[in-house]
Amino acid sequence: MPAAASSASRSVPAEVQAASELLTALAAPLRLSIVALLDQHGTRCVHQLVDALGVPQPLVSQHLRVLRAAGLVAGSRHHRQVDYRLVDGHVAHIVRAALAHAGHGASAVPAAVPALAGPERAGSDRARPERAAGWPAVRATIA
Repeated sequence: MPAAASSASRSVPAEVQAASELLTALAAPLRLSIVALLDQHGTRCVHQLVDALGVPQPLVSQHLRVLRAAGLVAGSRHHRQVDYRLVDGHVAHIVRAALAHAGHGASAVPAAVPALAGPERAGSDRARPERAAGWPAVRATIA
């Protein structure tokens, strides 16, 4: 049996699949910013998110649609306005941890994992300075 077929036939635990889908839904800087804003303010309507993020309304709505489909945000309609909120505080915790990790580079790696704490760590912001340069801009939009 080919290697690809044997790996595809293995089943992935449900919690691993669910975690993968959660991270996929968060895998865009704008969606991370939306979650961070909702965490910071509790609820926000689309025009407040547009003003805070400085991007077009259709783009914010598109990203909100992804977050809603993943069950991460919910909206409550008040006349013509929809106020969005996080469904679960755990999602905000994940985003805060990811932003803190990105902002601190290797210092965010726990001391219990010494093999990952050095600058030669694969995926390190020090190894990829162009990636590290992009994160302050994301954090600046949510501050």
